[in-house]
Amino acid sequence: MKRRRVEIFSLSFLDVICCGFGAVILFYTIISAQSGIERTRKAEDLSAQVALLEEQVVAGAKNLVLLRNTLRRTDSETVSASSRATRLIEELQERREQSAIYDASTLAKRDRIERLKADVRALEESTRRLEASAKTDTPKAERTGAARATASRRYITGLSLRGKRILVLFDRSASMMDDDLVQVIRLRNSTEAARRAAPKWQRATDIAGWVVSQLPPGSQFQVYGFNETAVPLLAGTTGQWLSAGDADRRQQVTAAIDAALPQGGTSLVNALRAARAFAQPPDQVILITDGLPTQGATPPALRRYVGVAERARFFDEAVRGINASVPVDVVLLPMKGDVPAPHRFWGLARTTKGSFVMPSKDWP
Repeated sequence: MKRRRVEIFSLSFLDVICCGFGAVILFYTIISAQSGIERTRKAEDLSAQVALLEEQVVAGAKNLVLLRNTLRRTDSETVSASSRATRLIEELQERREQSAIYDASTLAKRDRIERLKADVRALEESTRRLEASAKTDTPKAERTGAARATASRRYITGLSLRGKRILVLFDRSASMMDDDLVQVIRLRNSTEAARRAAPKWQRATDIAGWVVSQLPPGSQFQVYGFNETAVPLLAGTTGQWLSAGDADRRQQVTAAIDAALPQGGTSLVNALRAARAFAQPPDQVILITDGLPTQGATPPALRRYVGVAERARFFDEAVRGINASVPVDVVLLPMKGDVPAPHRFWGLARTTKGSFVMPSKDWP
């Protein structure tokens, strides 16, 4: 019996091969599908990360813009702060300079205040001594009037006649009749006898007579009366010095003082001009007055009330250019309400190294 021929590629073998390829294909398909899913998932993750990064980039760009604006604003503020700092440093330096000037001014003011306090204490001490001395009775031989030539009321502290050429400037204006302006106006329209008998005027003439009686031997003197003008009380002696040792001359001057009549306004500038007109200038001036001047070098066209400020201006004009080396001793009989007068005349006496006296009412 003829053997059957064996076929390698039979139907069964093909089936097996096809099944194997199918399985491979199926396996590949499954693996590919899984790979696709994984790639899709990774792609989505990457897309999300890219979107997040884009958002961060956008936010970073916005923040960068804000930072740039903030930087510009900071730079501007830095420049402004630098400018303010420079200005503050300049102001601080200016304040320091002003503080140094103020400190120096304050020290000077304190020193001046201390000197003024010392002067006030000295004046108060002098006043207390005057008040104590005023309570004692004055011997008749020392009173002015009939015994004026031998008068020696020494309790006027600081007023001493020490010059070689002594000029007495005696205020004979209408205000010398009384301390009250109303009474002055009333007396101004009275008779000459009533004006001469006014208590304040009698006191003023006694003071002038006391000064004449105390002239040191060997000295020279002159007495000028001043109101709107300044003239010697002894007629015919303009610009002349009289001998203090000449008893007749002194008697004539004393009589001229008693005969003087208070009238008119007060021009201190003309009185001080007369003092400067001497060929041989005085080395001591005794000023007997009662307050600030009421007019300048020339009388006003119309009689009017002169305020305190204007009277102070007249005073300043009068003492401007005064020779500070010649002591001016001031005897002040103050008017009521003339508050600046004591301070002004005290300053004049202090500037010229003279003395300032406001005597008690019972002197001389």
